[in-house]
Amino acid sequence: MKLTDLSGDISEWLSGAGPMSDVVLSSRIRLARNVAGHNFVSRSSSTEKTQVLETLKEVLLSIELGDERFYIGIDQASDLTRNFLVERHLISRHHALAKGPRGAVIARHEFFTGMINEEDHLRMQVLKSGCQLSRCAELINRIDDLVEQKVEYAFSCRYGYLTACPTNVGSGIRISVMLHLPALKMTGHLEKFLNATKDMNLAVRGLFGEGTEAAGDLYQVSNQVTLGISEENLVRDFEAKVIPEIVEYENAARQKLLSDQPEVLDDKISRATALLQNAHLISSQEALFLLSHLRLGIGIHRTLGVTTPAIDRVCALFGDDLHRGNASIVTINRLLMLTLPAHLQLNHGQVLETTQRDALRAKLIRAALSGSS
Repeated sequence: MKLTDLSGDISEWLSGAGPMSDVVLSSRIRLARNVAGHNFVSRSSSTEKTQVLETLKEVLLSIELGDERFYIGIDQASDLTRNFLVERHLISRHHALAKGPRGAVIARHEFFTGMINEEDHLRMQVLKSGCQLSRCAELINRIDDLVEQKVEYAFSCRYGYLTACPTNVGSGIRISVMLHLPALKMTGHLEKFLNATKDMNLAVRGLFGEGTEAAGDLYQVSNQVTLGISEENLVRDFEAKVIPEIVEYENAARQKLLSDQPEVLDDKISRATALLQNAHLISSQEALFLLSHLRLGIGIHRTLGVTTPAIDRVCALFGDDLHRGNASIVTINRLLMLTLPAHLQLNHGQVLETTQRDALRAKLIRAALSGSS
């Protein structure tokens, strides 16, 4: 299977489906596991890493997931391939930049990735669109059970699953939800939100996880502690309480913008629309920033049922899309992904200089917003 089979479109987890999808782009659950009888990755020799890699690769390719899978040797992959997989959220930046034998087993429809020899021997993740944490939990638990039938995990009766990072010890679970929070930022309430998440033992990271910035007003919110907390309670708390409260804060901020600062809202959306429709050079960061404002306008129209002159103009770009479920959100989600640097280059078939990427990105966006091909 070729990566170009994936790179030309978005995956299911960005489909705009699922509950609260105007604010919640995706849900992810990741499990950290290590193989009993082997040193952790940071203490392993190259030979031992290779042994673990071959064992887990065989297991992940043999279990029944209901979807075709393929393997990529991350240590042997090109920089462009690794960057694409990071942009696609199929591997972590740590996995892309690490050294030594390592790889990834990926489901054809991208709902599952098994990263081998990342920080732990195995980090498995399941991704779904919108707020679907219960569904993610069902899938990842079934996969975990299948793997554990063939591999003995490093496990302590006292502490639970043993992991390289102490914060993952216990259930080894990391729940992560990607959120679009432009209104909280525009209304000046983002800092208050970030402080509140600290009090709730939540971690807030940027678009590509730890150490990255929140480009395009996109944030990943995840749990920080797993020891002494059951997976079921974590998932239930996130899905029933934590995420709905954050979505409520964002929607309240959107309503406040409409009532208190309609001119500011319209100006930002209008400027974004004009630049995206006419610019011939757009950087990746600028594209994420501007597309975020268009997505905000569509979200306000869909969720709050309110329009302004600028929102009307954005809606006119999509025509009947607004009356066909989530089609307009999908268009924006698609541009958010396909205009990233590695996606542009992979789809173009060659490595490009910065200015060439900026020109190609602008052309792609202009075509999408004009309805041309």
